[in-house]
Amino acid sequence: MSDKLQVQVDSALLPFLFSQLPQWSRSKIKQRLQSGCVSVNQTIVTQHDFALHPGDSITVSATSSSSTNAKSHTSVPLEILYSDRDLIAINKPAGLLSVGTTKETQNHALAILRKQLSRRSQPVQLWPVHRIDRDTSGVLLFATSRAIRETVMSTWETADKKYLAIVKGNPNPPAGTINEPLRLDEHEYRMHVGAHPDAKPAVTHYRTEEYTAQRSLLNVTLETGRQHQIRAHLSWLGYPIIGDMRYGIAGPRMGLHALSLSISKPGSREILHFETPAPADFLNLMRLI
Repeated sequence: MSDKLQVQVDSALLPFLFSQLPQWSRSKIKQRLQSGCVSVNQTIVTQHDFALHPGDSITVSATSSSSTNAKSHTSVPLEILYSDRDLIAINKPAGLLSVGTTKETQNHALAILRKQLSRRSQPVQLWPVHRIDRDTSGVLLFATSRAIRETVMSTWETADKKYLAIVKGNPNPPAGTINEPLRLDEHEYRMHVGAHPDAKPAVTHYRTEEYTAQRSLLNVTLETGRQHQIRAHLSWLGYPIIGDMRYGIAGPRMGLHALSLSISKPGSREILHFETPAPADFLNLMRLI
């Protein structure tokens, strides 16, 4: 079920929702806005102060489009990039959770991959080595035992993690380093950037690969792997990721792709490298203005 509203006078989005949905609590309205359930003229918007004008059409849905997309992935086999007796790397599509939550026990990559690899007489056990956000596509790594997972995680700081990001604007300078600590606000479920007693160090390197008048494609490398690190850092710098409903601006998908991951193979000095090119819907963001 969706609530459809029509704008009659100029207003900011959140006050408009408060006035038009008096039967809803303010916390419920804020939650719907932050989780991508509100669209303006068929474009998802999460900015509470987004400017509305007469004639604009507002839709408030029960679930976000990314939740719907996750269901469509459950019947499609996941692309396996690498597999041995210890590790399995996949190409996770955008819109799919890495691991489950209490509300979504089956619509996530871990459950789908377990089912995909298991046989009736031989169920497969997997442990996530790391996670990438639901709306981020790209390389995701699993271990076949808890011990292997712990071994990989023990050297995780030396792992080479590269991403592609499509942002609003053209970073100046076109390459640089963001060295700003991050702190998770558990109430808002978002990272705050800057010094704080609870903040942890976070370092992000970026380099512009391509650009248009309004958007840029960045190659991003992480020294640390904090939650939402790239999204929060680039937004703080003034160049938010396209389609990032929490830190950025609206778009048909999030402009973030986990391009590659290199790690030390457990029990040896061999370097394993996993990589998958950005999908077409990601690259199309550079042309959708």
